[in-house]
Amino acid sequence: MTLRTADEYREGLRDGRRVIYRGQPVADVTEFDEFDAAIAHSAHGYSIADTDPGLAVAFDDEGTPYSAFYRTPRSPQDLIERGKLIETVCRYGVGTIVLKEVGSDALFGLLRATVGEGRENAQRYWQHVIDNDVALAVAQSDVKGDRAKGPSAQADPDLYLHVVAEDEDSITVCGAKVHTSFSANADELIVIPTRALGPGDEAYAVAFAIPVDTPGVSLYVSPYLDAPRNSFEHPISSQHKMLESLTVFDNVRVPKSRVFLNGEVERAGQIALAFVDYHRFTAINYKLPLLDALVGAASLVAEANGISRAAHVRAKMTDLISYTETVRGFAQLAAVRAFEGEGGVWLPDPLSTNLAKYHFAHGFPEAVRTVIDLAGGLVATGPGGDDWADPEVRAVLEKYFAAAVPAEERLRIIHLIGDLFTGSWGGYQTVLATHAEGSLEAEKLQISRSFDAEPARAYVRDLLARATEPAPLSA
Repeated sequence: MTLRTADEYREGLRDGRRVIYRGQPVADVTEFDEFDAAIAHSAHGYSIADTDPGLAVAFDDEGTPYSAFYRTPRSPQDLIERGKLIETVCRYGVGTIVLKEVGSDALFGLLRATVGEGRENAQRYWQHVIDNDVALAVAQSDVKGDRAKGPSAQADPDLYLHVVAEDEDSITVCGAKVHTSFSANADELIVIPTRALGPGDEAYAVAFAIPVDTPGVSLYVSPYLDAPRNSFEHPISSQHKMLESLTVFDNVRVPKSRVFLNGEVERAGQIALAFVDYHRFTAINYKLPLLDALVGAASLVAEANGISRAAHVRAKMTDLISYTETVRGFAQLAAVRAFEGEGGVWLPDPLSTNLAKYHFAHGFPEAVRTVIDLAGGLVATGPGGDDWADPEVRAVLEKYFAAAVPAEERLRIIHLIGDLFTGSWGGYQTVLATHAEGSLEAEKLQISRSFDAEPARAYVRDLLARATEPAPLSA
């Protein structure tokens, strides 16, 4: 086993992968300035082993260290520790997921939901990942085409990833996945189904893992959040970024030793859902630093503007605190209520997990509106970094933008709010809140599925039965 350094992680990305950005090929992702912030952001998943080894390093039965991101949960305590690890590492990125979390979510789902040879392959692959400290991305979301039709009913079969050939040693796949976070700066891809499948969809029931530089794999990276940005106006987005891609598979050959599902339609939905069980737990923990930033920024900007003692401001701060701590409480409850699943792999309570995710997503737009309300119009009309860098202009800004605190302190917190919650980064966070790790409707569906109404129904039946019993005679 090995624990790689952040530098070794970066060096491992020099492998000839096929990446397209703004219509042009990227020869070396580590030498491409546009990707530098994303790679540095993801490297926190490696450097945390040095900065917080008690949380980020696990040990096998022989005492050999490996990345705690990949520690298979075997108890509620393991999930409590995982939640702490995710929250801690994502504080470096202000509530933006780093890298290893998503891949480990898929690993745990595979260890739970696969059977037979697929599970044996998944177990061997898990060992490969911890032995080599692999940076994993996950390709799940098919492009789907006409969503009124299933995979086998599409006019173009490639709108869902599918098997096109098979021999004794391998399968060959074609199609595409979308919203593939980190693909351009990961080592390997885990590919899993996006939905439940039925008879006729056997070719689409496929799950496997491959290196990102596998022939036939092409990554079309989204230009969203493109650089450069100055740190005065964009203190967060100038330092942190995620790369998202359309991931195309053009006759990609996959060794059968790396295949976890091949044709078993009844298992496709189970694998997809098993990943979601962990991925939403990851989501509610990686969002906690963003919520803390939201509350802290609201408090600081109210103080800077001299309005912190106003009754309506105190009421708004109470609402923000309630919102944040409710999400945190459900996140912690999800680990406490964990239970053992297939293969002895424990999973967080789906009801608490989805309640946390739904509460976060449902409340996020209103919380952002409240912070912007407290910050004021300077979020959109304030001076820029070039203004602040000019001594003559800066003197004017220092005079006229001073409030309850000096102008620099006030403007920096206002720009941080603008960067976090408006503009391209803020828009990105709003889209993530709505769609990442599942939509609001998907979370509501899981809440309904996960809640066992029978104890409450039995209680009411008991109340009704007691109400029909003869009243006791008075003394």
